[in-house]
Amino acid sequence: MTRTAKAGLEALLTPEESVLVLIDHQPFQFTNLNSHEPTMIVNNVVGLAKAAKAFDVPTVLTTVIEERGGYLIKGLQDVFPDQKPINRTFINTWEDRRVVDVVERTGRKKLIIAGLWTEVCVAMPAIQALGEGYDVFVVTDASGGGSAETHDMAVRRMAQAGVVPITWMAVISEWQRDWARESTTDALAQVLFDHGGGTGVALAWELQLLATPTADGAGV
Repeated sequence: MTRTAKAGLEALLTPEESVLVLIDHQPFQFTNLNSHEPTMIVNNVVGLAKAAKAFDVPTVLTTVIEERGGYLIKGLQDVFPDQKPINRTFINTWEDRRVVDVVERTGRKKLIIAGLWTEVCVAMPAIQALGEGYDVFVVTDASGGGSAETHDMAVRRMAQAGVVPITWMAVISEWQRDWARESTTDALAQVLFDHGGGTGVALAWELQLLATPTADGAGV
């Protein structure tokens, strides 16, 4: 059974309770990614990782047989340049004790997962960790599968088990929660500028307007 409420304020994510596991964003996995445009997954997972770093959310990086499947994509590794991904042989990340040990040491029970592919390397650990008492959130737009159907069926299967599907912008918005929390607003704004698409463009425009003087010299 999971630990926290599925509704109400306590069901929302906070940085202090979250731990992020990013699974197998490697070249080989991208070659059979057909559920999403690959550049979108790259953009979203790198944005998610940058936000996790800004909010001090512990982040676990994993690869599977990287000597054949390739190293972690550069944009993601660059967010944590000194962190070596845990390179597994297990298809199911949660069967690798090294990964579980790192997560357990954080003492956090809201487990956020994104990875390739959704139907295999995301679904397996998500369902297992759920059964071991974690509240599991899967970031669907930072994950992808071999086809739109396999991704969709995996998300349905996980949701039926009790996993919460969520998008990366929803995750970082719940972490921020209040724009008056100034300690993270600058870092979050930069993530949005770099990875937020239209949201980042709109935010830049808003800041431009706020900084533009009117005819009488006052700000807008």
